[in-house]
Amino acid sequence: MSSIGAITSQREKQQKLRHPIHVTSEIGTLRTVLLKRPGKEVENLTPEFLERLLFDDIPYLPIIQREHDYFAETLKNRGIEVLYLEKLVVETLSNVEIKKQFVDDILRESKANVNGAAKLLKEYLLSFSTADMVDKVMSGILKKEIEASKRTHLYELMEDHYPFYLDPMPNLYFTRDPAASIGNGLSINRMREPARRRESLFMQYIINHHPRFSGHDVPVWLNRDYGFPIEGGDELVLSNEVVAIGVSARTSARAIERLALNLFEKQDSIKKVVAVEIPKCRAFMHLDTVFTMVDYDKFTIHPEIQGPQGNMNVYILEKGLDNEHAKITHRINLQEALKEVLHLDDLVLIPCGGGDEIAASREQWNDGSNTLAISPGVVVTYDRNYISNDLLRQHGIEVLEIGSSELSRGRGGPRCMSMPIVREDI
Repeated sequence: MSSIGAITSQREKQQKLRHPIHVTSEIGTLRTVLLKRPGKEVENLTPEFLERLLFDDIPYLPIIQREHDYFAETLKNRGIEVLYLEKLVVETLSNVEIKKQFVDDILRESKANVNGAAKLLKEYLLSFSTADMVDKVMSGILKKEIEASKRTHLYELMEDHYPFYLDPMPNLYFTRDPAASIGNGLSINRMREPARRRESLFMQYIINHHPRFSGHDVPVWLNRDYGFPIEGGDELVLSNEVVAIGVSARTSARAIERLALNLFEKQDSIKKVVAVEIPKCRAFMHLDTVFTMVDYDKFTIHPEIQGPQGNMNVYILEKGLDNEHAKITHRINLQEALKEVLHLDDLVLIPCGGGDEIAASREQWNDGSNTLAISPGVVVTYDRNYISNDLLRQHGIEVLEIGSSELSRGRGGPRCMSMPIVREDI
């Protein structure tokens, strides 16, 4: 390449990286990532409401914060810019009118109007500083926080009634799910479970009003008002031309097809969307709990998602004759389908827990397949999944382990806890 060509190429690369969102692969060197430090919201979990709030256990706040801080420092030590959701939201709501509109939206989506408490709660929330208000929205509002003289409805006065006006959002530290970066845009997702549905409202406000994003006309490939659910844990950007999406317990085929059609219509880079059907159960919640990309030709996988001879349902969606119909073809072997769409002669599927019946099940439950690639062949994992981690190393992968005694209680790993905003192209 001539010196002029090299300069032009470097200039184009820098221009891409200046865009506030740029993700064209799962493994390109990570430059900017969005995290959420666990806060008071996890302490507002109680045994009787765990199922409602999608937790199996109650994390110990000081330790989960310590583990999360170590995770963030691990990323920063590799030169990765770490943005925090809670800080971005506070900065987004610096305008008084936007702050008021946000409160109206969060109360409407929290069903506060159903019980006639919206006006009271709006006054209460707006009495705080913006930072304290955001913390209160995320951690939840207990009925006992409102002085008794203002609680005039029967349901508010009954001692045995549900204790919250606004539910806490303990799943917020899994920033991967409410929105997903794809190319220079993102999907802002309608989440399946009511306990998580409000979470994507934060990203909608950030994209529309935060100065880092609002001036760039960031394309939204699928908005949160679409009627069928999709979650970021199911969305994997395999290359600049291919996105894989899990048909799972949390993501519907209808949403996948709509997202694919929107991508084909509104941009030119992504040519194929690969829909991968996985068992619809809590243990296999999202595609990234059973399958992640760790290098150009290496993937982690939980063997139980495959049938005999590795067979399963894989559908390849491509641009059709019009904007309402995609061309859809069926495959039955994930490995062969990946080789086809990624133009690889061969690839390696690294089994969680080494494929052992007990170890694979145990380590997959603790997100042994949920790796976060921060560059090709370099991943962040939970330390507890030592069999899977050793196997990754045997395949030439550099493994950065983080503590996980409390983080893992939420049933999500390093990929779940991170939303890449900018990656270098591969």
